[in-house]
Amino acid sequence: MILLTDELREQLLANGRQRDADHLPVVKFFNPLGEGVWLATELEEDGDTLFGLADLGHPELGSFSLEELTSLRLPFGMGIERDILFTGDFPISVWAEAARQAGGIRAAERILYKVTRSRPGDH
Repeated sequence: MILLTDELREQLLANGRQRDADHLPVVKFFNPLGEGVWLATELEEDGDTLFGLADLGHPELGSFSLEELTSLRLPFGMGIERDILFTGDFPISVWAEAARQAGGIRAAERILYKVTRSRPGDH
């Protein structure tokens, strides 16, 4: 799987040029066999350094490498994947706080979208 389409790359680069903004995550990467979820909001001009929320058992805001994600080899010939149905919908600060409180990005995702779906007029 291609982790970044040209469109996603351009959006991440554009966000990277706008410093000090609370961007919506553009893309979600995940380990299909276990722990590991990354929400990326920005890409540096080097084309490798992503910024966002990484969760390898403890969610943290920071930088991570696209090359490292791409090169990870998992059992059964699998690798890190992109969630093609993901929509960021909330600023990265909301994701970070929800993940911190819930104990991880996956738990935060369930909570954030459950709350959104239960609000009147948000169907």
